[in-house]
Amino acid sequence: MLIVSPRMAAVTQEKQYTPSLLSFFVYNPSFGPREGEEEKKILFYHPSEVEKNEKIRNVGLCEAIVQFTRTFCPTKPAKSLHTQKNRQFFFEAEDSYWIVMIVKNPMVEKPNKDGKPPTIEYQEEEVLDTVYGAVLRQCYSMYKLFNGTFVRAMEAGGVELLIPKLEKFFYRYLQTLHLQSCDLLDVFGGISFFPLDKMTYLKIQSFVNRVEENLRLVKYTAFLYNDQLIWSGLEQDDMRILYKYLTTSLFPRHSEPELTGRDSALRPEVSGNLLHYGRFLTGPANLKDPEAKFRFPRIFVHTEDGSEELHLIVYKAMSAAVCFMISASVELTREFCERLDALVGPQLTLLASDICEQFTLNRRISGPDKEPQFKFIYFNHMNLAEKSTIHMRKTASVSLTSVHPDLMKILGDINCDFARVDEDEEVIVKAMTDYWVVGKKSDQRELYVILNQKNANLIEVNEEVKRLCATQFNNIFFLD
Repeated sequence: MLIVSPRMAAVTQEKQYTPSLLSFFVYNPSFGPREGEEEKKILFYHPSEVEKNEKIRNVGLCEAIVQFTRTFCPTKPAKSLHTQKNRQFFFEAEDSYWIVMIVKNPMVEKPNKDGKPPTIEYQEEEVLDTVYGAVLRQCYSMYKLFNGTFVRAMEAGGVELLIPKLEKFFYRYLQTLHLQSCDLLDVFGGISFFPLDKMTYLKIQSFVNRVEENLRLVKYTAFLYNDQLIWSGLEQDDMRILYKYLTTSLFPRHSEPELTGRDSALRPEVSGNLLHYGRFLTGPANLKDPEAKFRFPRIFVHTEDGSEELHLIVYKAMSAAVCFMISASVELTREFCERLDALVGPQLTLLASDICEQFTLNRRISGPDKEPQFKFIYFNHMNLAEKSTIHMRKTASVSLTSVHPDLMKILGDINCDFARVDEDEEVIVKAMTDYWVVGKKSDQRELYVILNQKNANLIEVNEEVKRLCATQFNNIFFLD
């Protein structure tokens, strides 16, 4: 992707190129141990049109790098290789199954006079290992959510089953990777929680209990509002990757204007005295269509014995969405879907209306939104809670941030420093512009603040961050 730098002068016409995906492959060195069998190691390779010998050569080079680094530290294999033009990332997803992602470094193209070819300057330091290493692990987690492990596929049908699964999934998924949009939020992979008062939360808990009581097939439930999580019956790691799929893929595909009342054209059905705005986001688009298909996507979640395969039913009314997970061994019928629709639709519509009213009331009490002097990212490693006032919109295809990319890079650098130590820590950075960047790590929580205070000094910045912690994050940080 090409971005024209805002700093360029009209005369020079500098061109700035963002990071891009060069190649992505999965291999297992034990599948082609003999000379002449090297191609058998390669289970997936993108781009597929690359010539066979080049694929073998690239995979062989990565294999050699991993083996060479093992001589220095057998328990910690290589994670990345830095070169001038690109960055290679290695991840052993399962025993002997390696995933490799090669990213082309960002660069600036500077024109020369006298008709000479332009000068290329590679900006290899702009690529953060922590960010793109997290993106690589995310690729595997998303594959595993919908397909289970590589070993599971091998046990079910050998390489003949695994290779088509990898090709089908990654061919589509890699098209959604927009590496220029990756940042600190990809490192955290957190969950944004919706703030609620106790009474409304109890209503939602009661709703979940009633549905699970009436629809005994439901094993797990998750409840979201405005793309934020309120309730989940899944394990944290399963909910983390499911949440990413919902908020960056499924929900954006089905986005719609918020319903404002009875006059909406979107299915204002009446069930008793309740309006019914419910609809399936996965499964049948229209229950009344005789040709409707009652197939739902399947996902895999962790259990004590390994993993469990489930149907994923995502049902939405207004801004509220509920995920129902049912064992894949059960065949879901039209009758079951009609029963779920009749039971959940009216109740979810009413709940969505209640949450909306409560949220609007709370905002009115707290006063009008003012543009604050600071922007922040907060993450809690214990419950994966994440909050950002820097990101205006974050999906798989776009990340709109309200700060300059150079400031996002500083946040990533501070996070790298935090990752190296276990103790609580605080870092304050004065950026080249008028901005101050502050990072605080305390008791499994991290806070990153960007302040726009031109004439402030270190003491004033420190006091400002203390005030922020006291008002926005009371009882969270204990640093002096």
